[in-house]
Amino acid sequence: MPRAPLPIVLLALAAFVLAGHATAQTGLPVPRFVSLRATETNLRAGPGTGYPVEWVLLRQAWPVEVIAEYDTWRRVRDVEGTVGWVHQTMLSGERTVVIIGDIRTLHTEPAEDASAVLRAGPGVQGTLMTCRESWCRVEIRGTRGWIAREAIFGVLPDETFE
Repeated sequence: MPRAPLPIVLLALAAFVLAGHATAQTGLPVPRFVSLRATETNLRAGPGTGYPVEWVLLRQAWPVEVIAEYDTWRRVRDVEGTVGWVHQTMLSGERTVVIIGDIRTLHTEPAEDASAVLRAGPGVQGTLMTCRESWCRVEIRGTRGWIAREAIFGVLPDETFE
């Protein structure tokens, strides 16, 4: 049976140990969604300023998913799947969403056959107001409506948000 080279084994072990320490330290649930506080946010390779910046996110109030915590650092994932570490001061508890997939319709009620109030394309950002079952009420550029949960990034599949 072939064996993995020692450097790969050590790298995997280091990732496992770091992931083991990167758990919810705030008492808040992990995973959870938050948004970016600044118009420019550095995503680092690790939890600290000594780690290199791998990405810079350029959208204020953009939703990100907190997938781990370590001290004052949060490991986050964005809508495109990019993962990195961000200092907690760069994050806000404001709940926002972004449209994913195709052009989506906001409805007057949480039903596909309800009247349309707005159509929005992928990447359009909005504010999350509430979520129940498979529908979420959002506000996009001053217009409020209901959208299917699977059409947005910014809310967990089974999350109830009031």
